[in-house]
Amino acid sequence: MGKTKIAITLDAEFICELDRLVEENYFQNRSQAIRDAVREKLARMKRSRLSIECAKLDPKFEKAMAARRSAPQAFPGGSGRARPTA
Repeated sequence: MGKTKIAITLDAEFICELDRLVEENYFQNRSQAIRDAVREKLARMKRSRLSIECAKLDPKFEKAMAARRSAPQAFPGGSGRARPTA
């Protein structure tokens, strides 16, 4: 993935904390610290959105739909044979 340089403005206290973490070799540099923080935040937001969407599902309905899809169905015309699965 290509990288693009951006400029950001942070409070002095955040810069001091970033610098301390870099000095303690927790991060190679400020850029790495900020990249890691952004990556982590985006991943957390993605998981959160997925959780919210999953919470909207009705477990009984989903279970019934899954059972309905896996049950053998007859061909139109009443032959009674199960449909082939793809």
